[in-house]
Amino acid sequence: MARNLQDIYDSFAETYEDQRGLFDMSEIFETFYQSLEHEKGHLLDLGCGAGEPIPRLFIDNGWRVIGVDFSRRMLEMAAKFVPEMKTYLSDIRSIDFASGSFDAVTAVYSLFHIPRKDHRLLFNKTHTWLRPRGKFLFTYATEEYTGSPEFDGYKEFMGQKLYYSHTTPAKLYSELKTCGFETESAVYREIGGEVFLWVTAIVNK
Repeated sequence: MARNLQDIYDSFAETYEDQRGLFDMSEIFETFYQSLEHEKGHLLDLGCGAGEPIPRLFIDNGWRVIGVDFSRRMLEMAAKFVPEMKTYLSDIRSIDFASGSFDAVTAVYSLFHIPRKDHRLLFNKTHTWLRPRGKFLFTYATEEYTGSPEFDGYKEFMGQKLYYSHTTPAKLYSELKTCGFETESAVYREIGGEVFLWVTAIVNK
């Protein structure tokens, strides 16, 4: 029987310091950051974990950052590594913010752990939270990772069976459009030996 995802990420916190630096996202950050309308603003990171590297990089560039994660242990690590980040202990599907609160939203290695039937809910919420021309960067699982065009099941990661869920990229882009986003870029990247689709969507209003 697969362990609860929250418990697994709590356990990952125990070995987090040994894994720091394994996933180099500096190029992704630079590309996304340079594309934003403002040099400084307000970022929301959904599934922020220990706050590295994305929240840390934004804060170092003068941004205010809010992080949301359901792992208490990961947020304890975030308080150590990124004490400037305000955090909320919550499932990212349950959290809510005022309309137009953020200039950018990121969901790095988090969205694909949520059932795809709930992705539209998150897309709609994110669209509401973003200001006009705000951008949403997220990691999406595809056939290149799971081996299936559409997937709802478990894959092994760091000795644990983690839940993954995704539809096809074409259906993903269509869903984003329905929610008011324009897909600005979609790039497959291999980081740490894993291939995922990195999507940047912009609020089309």
